[in-house]
Amino acid sequence: MPEAGPPAPPAAAPEGAATLPDATGPDKAARPPLVLASGSPRRRDLLARIGVVPARILPPEIDERPRPQELPRQLAGRLSQEKARAVMAGEPQALVLAADTVVGVGRRILPKAETEAQARDCLALLSGRRHRVYTGVALGLPDGRLLTRVVESVVTFQRLTAAQVEAYIASGEWRGKAGGYTIQESAEAFVRFLSGSHSNVVGLPLHETAQLLRGIGWLRP
Repeated sequence: MPEAGPPAPPAAAPEGAATLPDATGPDKAARPPLVLASGSPRRRDLLARIGVVPARILPPEIDERPRPQELPRQLAGRLSQEKARAVMAGEPQALVLAADTVVGVGRRILPKAETEAQARDCLALLSGRRHRVYTGVALGLPDGRLLTRVVESVVTFQRLTAAQVEAYIASGEWRGKAGGYTIQESAEAFVRFLSGSHSNVVGLPLHETAQLLRGIGWLRP
C-alpha cells in the first residue's frame, strides 16, 4: 500500500465572505464580543429570546431627524447604519449590532412621541388605517464591514374610540415610541391585522437578526 501523503490544507473561504475566524469553534471565548448599540430594553429582551446576551450596551448619540424627502424605509436603514458606525469607531474588536424602527403612513414618517399632543396626533392618523413598520438592522464586523437589512411589517389598527385614545394616553406606554405606540403592551388590542414579523414591530426582527449572526458563524444554528 502506498504511503499516505500529508493532509490537504483546509479550503480557503471565498473572497469577501463575511465570516469570523474561530467563531464556530468549541471555544466561545474565541468569538468577538457583541456590543448592542441601543439602550432599548425591548431589544435586549428580544435578543435574549434567541440566546444572545450583549457583552456591552452602548447607545450612540446621533441626529435622528429625517432628511428632506427621506422615506420611512430609507430613514430606518440610514439610522441603523449610523448608529452602528458611531459605536464601531470605539469598539474595533467587537461585533456591533444596531437597529432603528420607523413607523410610516405612506411617505409620512411618524415621530417618536414625546408629548401627549404628538401621541394623540399619531393615534388619530393610525386609527382605522394601515401603516408600515420598518426596522433597519446593521451588524458591524471587526474588519470594518457593515451587514444590513431593512425589514417591513404591515399593521392595521381598528378605528379607535375617544375613550380608547384617552385610556392609552393615560397609560404612558406611548412615550418615546415610534408612531406613538408599542405593540407588546396594551396597544396590541388595537391591532386588527398584522402581516410580517411581530418582533420587527416590537423593535428588532429576530429572524433576520439571527440570520445575520449565523451567517458569520457567531451564532450557532
